[in-house]
Amino acid sequence: MPTSSTPLVLVSGSGRSGTSSLAGTLKRLGLHVPQPEVEASETNPRGFYEPQWVIDFHKRHLKELALFNIDSRPSAVDIVARHVESGVPTAELHEWLSGQLDGEHLRGEQVVVKDPHAFWFAQVWEVVSAEVGADLRWLTALRHPAEVVGSRDIAYLSSQSDELRLTKETSNVAGWVHAALLTEKAGRGSKRSFVKYVDLLADWRTALAPVQQQLELALDTDLSSSEHHSVDDFIEPSMRKSQLTWDDVRTPDWLRDMAEEVWRLLGALTTTPHDPDTLGALDRIHADYNARYADAVALTFDHTKAASTLAAREARDAQRATVQQLRRELARVRAAKETPVGGREAATILRRAVVRRVTRRS
Repeated sequence: MPTSSTPLVLVSGSGRSGTSSLAGTLKRLGLHVPQPEVEASETNPRGFYEPQWVIDFHKRHLKELALFNIDSRPSAVDIVARHVESGVPTAELHEWLSGQLDGEHLRGEQVVVKDPHAFWFAQVWEVVSAEVGADLRWLTALRHPAEVVGSRDIAYLSSQSDELRLTKETSNVAGWVHAALLTEKAGRGSKRSFVKYVDLLADWRTALAPVQQQLELALDTDLSSSEHHSVDDFIEPSMRKSQLTWDDVRTPDWLRDMAEEVWRLLGALTTTPHDPDTLGALDRIHADYNARYADAVALTFDHTKAASTLAAREARDAQRATVQQLRRELARVRAAKETPVGGREAATILRRAVVRRVTRRS
């Protein structure tokens, strides 16, 4: 266990907002990323800089709760809170993080953990960090919501129908607002910093200067120096592939205006991360968002109920068709035999038929 507090920078924020670029930059500036890392992919060829264990940890628990990364439902907060009360996520993270920090090779190191899912389990990270002697510091990457929605569409929805993409645009903007508000709230009371993705790409030295000061980080270069650094080969303006505006996104006017105001307020936190007036404004927006979401749920009650009824009916029809098919197969087998088929043999035939049917459907 470390003899003094180990700086632990938790990079969070909405997916496709520059978190990978931010974590990759910090790694090149001397911070340690716990290994192994998630491998690069076609959607992110430069790398994710995410510890594989942390990604698996967050995704596994969110999947168990049927939650999404940028889930727009206000009720998701209480769902996670009840799950955390079980103590399971805390125990798992404690075991992993204590193992990461308990080593001679990390003495004096600063650790960076990046995962856009982390804000859901902010309380767990805070508790465990205190238990294992880590000084938790939050770093949030900011990117305009229109660009985030467009980038997510390019990366994840390019093969889907136009109707689905239009529906998901509104859902993604709502999810961005909700995730942005929750991420901001997660870092209150801790050392924290915000950096705009566009600023990072334009001039990473200038963008990271306040980050270094606000998070009290020791970097391996003088940010006031123009001497070539490996980050210069990693960060470049061309990484900003999605440069969309609200004209490119179809979403309700009130939601667009709300997202724009959240974006503006978060931008103000880049210079004063704990400004009380800004935090108060964000809290009021959060309350307004929750109220509007409740109205939307009530407004679409019939639609949701009908969809649920139809889904249940389709499931029953599919089950009934399966049973009828099994009966036909059993009757065919019985008719082909000279002797009657007994109960035990019939059960065997049914099991084989089920296996064949499941295999064909998969």
